[in-house]
Amino acid sequence: MHTPVQIDSPLDAASRAELESRYADLCSQGLKINMTRGVPSPEQLALAKRFLSLPGESDFVSRDGVDWRNYGGLQGMPEVRELFSEALLGLPADYVAVGENSSLALMYEALSHAFRRGVPGSDQPWSEEAVVKFICPVPGYDRHFSICDEFRIEMLPVPMLDSGPDMDIVEALVAGDPSIKGMWCVPKYSNPCGTTYTDVTVERLAAMAAAAPDFRLFWDNAYAVHHLSDEATPNQDITGRCAAAGHPNRAFVFASTSKIVLPGAGLAFFGSSPENLAWWLERRKHRTIGPDKVNQLRHLLFFGDADGLTQHMRAHSTLLAPKFACVDRAFAQAFGDTGSARWTRPAGGYFISLDITPGCAKRTVELAKQAGIALTPAGATHPGGRDPHDANIRISPSYVDLDTLAKASHGTALCAQLAAAEIR
Repeated sequence: MHTPVQIDSPLDAASRAELESRYADLCSQGLKINMTRGVPSPEQLALAKRFLSLPGESDFVSRDGVDWRNYGGLQGMPEVRELFSEALLGLPADYVAVGENSSLALMYEALSHAFRRGVPGSDQPWSEEAVVKFICPVPGYDRHFSICDEFRIEMLPVPMLDSGPDMDIVEALVAGDPSIKGMWCVPKYSNPCGTTYTDVTVERLAAMAAAAPDFRLFWDNAYAVHHLSDEATPNQDITGRCAAAGHPNRAFVFASTSKIVLPGAGLAFFGSSPENLAWWLERRKHRTIGPDKVNQLRHLLFFGDADGLTQHMRAHSTLLAPKFACVDRAFAQAFGDTGSARWTRPAGGYFISLDITPGCAKRTVELAKQAGIALTPAGATHPGGRDPHDANIRISPSYVDLDTLAKASHGTALCAQLAAAEIR
């Protein structure tokens, strides 16, 4: 559980002076390190170099005789859905639709449709409700929170445990309040903790009673294939479990290839029950005659099959795993077993969640910035940017090289230690 860490015993004057001296030395190095977002490194982008030359002079006729270059194909081409549906969403291809490059855009679009027209099971559009609320596991993904802000959705923070969101709290809230229309979930290698929901948590989310008949799980499977070793964590069958529990329309599942190939040239996916999928396509047909099927063909030619996707993600893992190990070594060396910090050691994804002495996260980020290390703003992992403990910082190891990352990790730890010393 992400509870406040212990506070060390008071520092003597000599120890604080030593921290200040080390910080002055850090500032003198002229660092310019940006670790604010979890973006692929240049080396990761280079893995998709061949992707840029595709589809070339390909045969543009699909197996069903459809021209990939022309209009149509609102749901996405069957070959592409078959390639990605199980790997990214854990769903059969017929339950999946292909969109543009950003799954975040599809989440925004799903909420737009819900507010304008409602979803299957709605008595009225969500815009006509007096208030709409969402459950938000914390620490969580800042862009989910910003979407809620855009739609003026009231956010209800729920603590993350090692098993996923605290289900005792979630179940009580959802069962007792019909204005709670949804819940954000990053079920696998979550942002920023790297947590994977346990089977028990997934089962409880699927089966729990909801006061709102149109309650939805926004199941953001952003890191479905982003393993840090060959031990791949399987996808959870959230739609199957929801159907078995009598709530077949409960889950909206999203994923994309943005961090698999190139962020500006990926594909995004929406998956759900047949009724939800029909609702989605009915709404979508009014905004597009068809998605970018040439990009779909590019993906198909680049990966070939499921094994091609697996091999490509192993190459990503080879680049990313040493970076996560680098941060872990630096934090272990700096904090040891003092109880002054706690950080995650995820099996996949893009982030490490660092919890430090309460009241010190904002000051740590400020000290790091002054030393030339740009971190994700403190509080970003909580709705409204307000971490009640001022203790959590999201660490993004992916973009910088190993030498730079080592400097940044040691520097961040030093800033956390100095920030804690200042309040003792």
